[in-house]
Amino acid sequence: MPELSRKYLLVSPCRNEAEYMCKTLDSVLEQTVPPTKWLIIDDGSTDDTPTILAEYAEKYDWIEVVTKPDRGHRAVGPGVIEAFHYGLEHLDWQEYDFLCKLDLDLDLPSAYFEELMERMENNPRIGSCSGKPFFIKNGKKISEKCGDEMSVGMTKFYRKDCFKEIGGFVRAVMWDAIDCHKSRQLGWIACSWDDEQLRFEHLRPMGSSQKGILSGRARHGYGQYYMGSNFFYFTATCVFRMAHPPYVIGGLATWWGYFHAALTGKGQQEDAELRAFIRAYQTRALFVGKAAATAEFVDRQTTVWDAREAKLA
Repeated sequence: MPELSRKYLLVSPCRNEAEYMCKTLDSVLEQTVPPTKWLIIDDGSTDDTPTILAEYAEKYDWIEVVTKPDRGHRAVGPGVIEAFHYGLEHLDWQEYDFLCKLDLDLDLPSAYFEELMERMENNPRIGSCSGKPFFIKNGKKISEKCGDEMSVGMTKFYRKDCFKEIGGFVRAVMWDAIDCHKSRQLGWIACSWDDEQLRFEHLRPMGSSQKGILSGRARHGYGQYYMGSNFFYFTATCVFRMAHPPYVIGGLATWWGYFHAALTGKGQQEDAELRAFIRAYQTRALFVGKAAATAEFVDRQTTVWDAREAKLA
């Protein structure tokens, strides 16, 4: 693999983020290795977001704001990815070595991107990675309990070649897990680290939505069904989630989202090979745990990685 520079692109879809965005903007400005380009897509904001963005873009020439036609409401999941890809159409993203889908409701540590790139340079198989999010409740830091085998959706930092090979993000619910499984299927590694220098504050807790946090949990359950998750594995994760806020009902809402989708015959993602890959991985995880299953599958897919490298040589 050719040596990489540290030329990276941030892409931030946003809508009505005036309450949180200054913390994100300032934390990126304080990065020890700043981005080469930051493309921010204003997806129809009606608050002070456009004014704030204009002020920052005027001061920093590497910040560019693109305005997307207003859809009339805030959208999560597929709507965010639609805005993300809309932004990518405005530049040649393949000029960069890395790209990151970055939400504007985060407070990042100052060496966040430098640390991610250093770890990716040390392991060429890492295709996407992130730190771990937490939120503040009653003055305490509470982890959002994201698995080590995934890069988190609010700050997915991608090696350009991996992002290109998986075909970008699917414009569907559960995009932020499908991409990690697809990467692993193709021989790459997707991961996140729970290290102090990579922990960041999520100012809007994961799983919330414009209709409330329980609706967000139910949407996640539907997403797991759409992705093709193993029912028994998914049920086990719901039981685990019951021990975290919102206690009990959060896990139940997630499980109901999956069950209701199955009961009503909702569609699933069309990539049958990937669905089978995901179910095989999750079934193995039920018996040996996620960490061991991930290690086994990463090792198993080494032949895929080696074939890819041989082809590029």
